[in-house]
Amino acid sequence: MISAAHEDQPSFALVELSGPSLDLVANWHHPTFSAVFSDYRGPKIQKVDVGDTVQINIWETGTGGLFSTPGSELAGGGARSSAIPEQVVARDGTINVPFAGRIRVAGKTPVEIERKIIDQLAGKTADPQAMVTLTRNVSYSATVTGDVTSGARVALSPNGDRVLDVIAMAGGIKAPVHESFITVSRDGMSLTVPMHAILSNTRENIYVRPGDVVTVFRAPQSFTAFGATGRNAVIGFDAGGITLEEAMGKAGGLLDDRADPKGVFILRYEPVDLVRQYPQIPQYLLEGSVVPVVYRLDMTDPTSLFRARRFGMRDKDILYVSHAPINEVEKAFRVFQSLTSPVVSGARVYNGFAP
Repeated sequence: MISAAHEDQPSFALVELSGPSLDLVANWHHPTFSAVFSDYRGPKIQKVDVGDTVQINIWETGTGGLFSTPGSELAGGGARSSAIPEQVVARDGTINVPFAGRIRVAGKTPVEIERKIIDQLAGKTADPQAMVTLTRNVSYSATVTGDVTSGARVALSPNGDRVLDVIAMAGGIKAPVHESFITVSRDGMSLTVPMHAILSNTRENIYVRPGDVVTVFRAPQSFTAFGATGRNAVIGFDAGGITLEEAMGKAGGLLDDRADPKGVFILRYEPVDLVRQYPQIPQYLLEGSVVPVVYRLDMTDPTSLFRARRFGMRDKDILYVSHAPINEVEKAFRVFQSLTSPVVSGARVYNGFAP
């Protein structure tokens, strides 16, 4: 938004694609998973929580115990075992163990639950032993949804699983890699990065935290080319990222008889923190969070192609090539010729009939 006091001023920042400005835009870092969420490794010891499912097996020595059933004696010893059906941890964080009552298990490890059961059964049966197995750990899981083969709630392993691990558990992505984006939502915060950014930088393949939501979606990338190019159209990316050099090639290059080689422009919005580093930017343009920026490349400079190769295109960029000034003169001549042609033709006809 430009205030009334600056209505007669340019509403965009013009930046020459020189060495310094190219270094700034090429090295500008967008928010990343590793920076925003940190490389979080889950705890190696899983704890039971509300909604989890546990299986309990209890052993006791001798015969006629609380859990004894016919034929339950183990070979080679006098111990008898009994399996308690799987239980889902209730909302109050407890499960029911026969003869031990309701036991609070939320926030405890399986080993801690085993000790609690043994303590509760002590004195009620001979030498009780317990084994607790966490059969379904809902609380230690993440949700994978979106453009994947099979969206699901994925159980995380004690060693920790990364973003690509949980996506693979959900069957993998369905869209091409260069059109796929990954959003991680955690603790009220969400961040989206391109899939190819995770594949090209292993630091971005962060560990998933229990409760995370990983969403995959498809977003084809494109830029618009118009002006004195061989092809005026909306052109899609066919790779994870393309450079200005490749974009000009996809647009059919510059038309020799129409293009102004000094007038190759790229239009986009840039973060204000980046634009603030460019020299001679008017202060009134730095009042918002983003700034409309027009980058200019002079193709008459022998090094311009190397700069074009370093400049990365972004989704919804606009590539504009201006017409050469001589073309405007040619247009004027053509208009003048179209106006005078009938007069010349009439004069010729008149002279043909003149005696």
